[in-house]
Amino acid sequence: MSRTPGQSALCLVVGLFAAGCTQATNESAAVQPSGWDSELRLPEATDDNPDPHVFETTLVAQVAQIQIIPGKTTPVWTYNGVFPGPLLRVARGDRLIVHFRNQLPEPTTIHWHGIRLPNAMDGVPGVTQPQVEPGATFDYDFVLPDAGTFWYHPHVDSAAQEGFGLYGPIVVTDPDEPADLGDELVLLLSDMELNDDGTQAPADEGGDLATLFGREGNTLLVNGKLNPLLTARAGLRQRWRLINAAKSRYFQLGMAGQHFTRIGGDDGLIATPEPLSTIVLTPAQRADVVLDLAMPASSEVPVQWLPYDRGFGSTEYRQPATIFRIRTTDDAPLASPALPALGRDIAPIDVSKATPQLLRLTQNDESGKFELGINGIPGSKAEPIMVPMGDTQVWTVKNEVAWAHPFHLHGFFFQVLDVNGVAPSVAEWRDTTNVPVDASVRIAIHFDERPGMWMFHCHILDHADAGMMGMAMLHPAE
Repeated sequence: MSRTPGQSALCLVVGLFAAGCTQATNESAAVQPSGWDSELRLPEATDDNPDPHVFETTLVAQVAQIQIIPGKTTPVWTYNGVFPGPLLRVARGDRLIVHFRNQLPEPTTIHWHGIRLPNAMDGVPGVTQPQVEPGATFDYDFVLPDAGTFWYHPHVDSAAQEGFGLYGPIVVTDPDEPADLGDELVLLLSDMELNDDGTQAPADEGGDLATLFGREGNTLLVNGKLNPLLTARAGLRQRWRLINAAKSRYFQLGMAGQHFTRIGGDDGLIATPEPLSTIVLTPAQRADVVLDLAMPASSEVPVQWLPYDRGFGSTEYRQPATIFRIRTTDDAPLASPALPALGRDIAPIDVSKATPQLLRLTQNDESGKFELGINGIPGSKAEPIMVPMGDTQVWTVKNEVAWAHPFHLHGFFFQVLDVNGVAPSVAEWRDTTNVPVDASVRIAIHFDERPGMWMFHCHILDHADAGMMGMAMLHPAE
């Protein structure tokens, strides 16, 4: 790269600093190639409100013909005709207004996963709002109090509708965060069951046995794409905001020769950065990771899904599969500067006076009908847990089924105290946590002053639809 006249003059006048000038020139060239993320870039929602602290937009649920398999079209359930739905990028503390219109052939809602919002905005049909009928509208309106990576999806016939493509990302930015953590990619991981002609398989294919395992699609996708290519500069730092939007599949990600640094989870930054060789996300979980791309110039490496043991049949005879590929340019690899100081003060929840709750994840077959539940009762028949506002509780979630379960609580973050008595290595706030086979997971929750009925459930959505869900009724303390 040639120097500008100003740079050349500076180097001549200040000869002793010529090496530093050359270094500055090299740093100025440290950019990704043009169009580097074109196959993965997500469309962003437009803001129709002139107020800089109000983001107002419209989302329309509709079926669109999308090319996923080359040369074939798939009828995909979408928001605004794009798959995944448009990225909502909003600053922490700002207000989000979404005018939602349903043009699907059946009712739906939007659940704003991970957002601490008023109960009336949570998107649970028949509980926090009426379901939105075909042709009807609903306005969602709330403030975003937390920075981090979140997402949105339906809560009517959730396994089917999300599996057909209804999901999209939310990034809530933090003005206090270090400015340069790398070139950002928002990556929604998912799968879809596609027939040879590109059509989607029925949502109930495989019957009760498939429901019990949790249906995993035969086509792995990232941002709705099949095996896309990312063209990047070797050594240049990237930041990946990862969202597992699959209805059942656990995503364990690996990349030969690459280590990752996890800096965030479900609710923004974690207490201290965590080095990892692979990244594991249950359905609904998020991870914020940075990597200094450890590849030689002019090379290509796949980012792979790796089999993860979530119970019987989840690893047997299964091989790694490519999700997307990274190809480096012929520019010389860079040496990235040290990562800025990152972390977060996460004080442990005081559980000295906490109310205990036991939630057993169960399979209920006594009636002769296949059914899942919590404490032996399907969600449709269960009484809610009564929780006084301001109460702190410790829930012990015990897995009595032969597969792991991602346990999700609406509207609140919690801290994982331990898994089978072992505390996590890094403190963080979560809204979804893995409950392995034969495990008990203790979580601490402080319930604030937002009354209403709040759902909790397994986020293998086939399991939730089969009854593995319940409600916590938050009410004024007496």
